[in-house]
Amino acid sequence: MLKTVVMLVDDEVPFVDTMTRRLGKRNLSIVTAYSGYEALEKLREKDSNVDVVILDVKMPGMDGIETLRKIKQAHPLVEVIMLTGHATVETGIEGMKLGAFDYLMKPCDIDQLMAKVKEAKNKKTQHEDKITQARIQEITLRRGA
Repeated sequence: MLKTVVMLVDDEVPFVDTMTRRLGKRNLSIVTAYSGYEALEKLREKDSNVDVVILDVKMPGMDGIETLRKIKQAHPLVEVIMLTGHATVETGIEGMKLGAFDYLMKPCDIDQLMAKVKEAKNKKTQHEDKITQARIQEITLRRGA
């Protein structure tokens, strides 16, 4: 079975390094980005196979909400978990409205984060399966016509 590919996006280098180690030990493949711009660049790469993005809300330059908006426009099937130490109810609601899978407070419990990553990956896989089934059905109908 393929490893789940998770992109960690946070401007705090020590946090990214620590989370990369902790999540890597849990059989996830980790891609790192230290800004919203870098995250979008890495997602655009043709061999990018990111399943879930763990995205910090408060970052200089492009913040997490704007990054989320751009990720969902360009990569609608990629699931995004918002993560922040500066949580406000409004930001959480805004993130969810824009299509975030979920919203967690920093520091978050690693088991809780892993459960969310697994749920998000399952949701993405279900969407991909539905699209594949629809395409197969469309091809089958065209051939039968």
